[in-house]
Amino acid sequence: MAAADPASRVVVTGLGCVSPLGIGLAATWDAAVAGQSGCGPITRFVPDGFACRIAAQVPGEVDPGDLSTKEVRRTDRVVLFGLAAAREALEDSGLDLGAMNRDRIGVAVGSGIGGLETIIQNQMVLLERGPRRVSPFTIPMGIANMPSGMISVQYGLRGPNLCHVSACATGAHAIGESAKLIQRGQADAMLVGGAETPILAIAVAGFSSMKALSNRNDAPKRASRPFDLGRDGFVVGEGAGVLVVESLAHARARGARIRAEVLGYGATADASHMVAPDPEGEGASRCMRAALEDAALPPEAVAYVNAHATSTLAGDPVEVVALKRVFGDHLERLPVSATKSMTGHLLGAAGALEAILTIRALEEGLLPPTINLDDPDPDCQLDHVANKARSARPGIGLSNSFGFGGTNASLIFGVTDI
Repeated sequence: MAAADPASRVVVTGLGCVSPLGIGLAATWDAAVAGQSGCGPITRFVPDGFACRIAAQVPGEVDPGDLSTKEVRRTDRVVLFGLAAAREALEDSGLDLGAMNRDRIGVAVGSGIGGLETIIQNQMVLLERGPRRVSPFTIPMGIANMPSGMISVQYGLRGPNLCHVSACATGAHAIGESAKLIQRGQADAMLVGGAETPILAIAVAGFSSMKALSNRNDAPKRASRPFDLGRDGFVVGEGAGVLVVESLAHARARGARIRAEVLGYGATADASHMVAPDPEGEGASRCMRAALEDAALPPEAVAYVNAHATSTLAGDPVEVVALKRVFGDHLERLPVSATKSMTGHLLGAAGALEAILTIRALEEGLLPPTINLDDPDPDCQLDHVANKARSARPGIGLSNSFGFGGTNASLIFGVTDI
């Protein structure tokens, strides 16, 4: 993706997030490098009788911004998270929307399951009080593209308005596909990422029935343990991550601070199984190679990986297999973090949040750790950034996101030669 022409190079100028580690970029980053866990007992509903009673919840309520109390009441939580992350990303970017051509600025903030809470609430109203009492906002707030739509409405952004829905790869696909859109000249800048609020009884019960979740209810902060021999499933999380991406030419013309460059993007499918990864890591390895090819970089140029690594028995070793296929001997010297050990798994928002953490790691020269990695699985041998942040100057980093349906996304970011 990197090219000499500033019009075809895509950079990141703004970051914003709402996460289980804190509300806002600073709180989230500080907690991540300190190795803190955002996991705890579920309080969003009463989980009596549930095998899994833990989750990674956002600590506190987000600032609704310009929304009135009435508007907040009829707005799904996933939209509120998306709006909050977008507001921070815009402020961080320094974009003066009043001076910009908003026909050339778009939004692509996806979600894996969208406004499921609104749908569930109104299904209960339908059953208990009848169809006439169902809210007219049930459909508008239930559909997955409403975070993207409401960000567009809030800021009058009239460029492309998109919603990627690709399970746990959603946020990463939104970033990569939007970068390509900018390269094609269809927009100057995009607000991109993902939002998710899945800590609901039906979602937790559904993931639990698949045996996908950790049941370490007595020690929630120790429950998410990617690559560890004692892992027993992921911890479901909520939040949002939004980035401002724009052409290098557009960023330079307005004197923007450039945080990173989107160097490469890969997207593939396993075409293997509904939910299980291809055991040979073939789809994931092709995805990483595609990102390297897009960036015109050799594997040895990558100096840091933020792994998808959800803490499941099947998924973590497969990603290691894929990394070995791509990086070979270089993998012995390639530091790898699994930040889901701290944030839990934010599903459709995971790729965006992890992209943000990858960029911050490159900027600060500080790699966030994989916590709870006490007994590394012999099938997951890597240069783990285990339990404590590591100082490094990687320059170029890779972030992986793989999802149900066999969908894969890999992003390569750089902070050099911009």
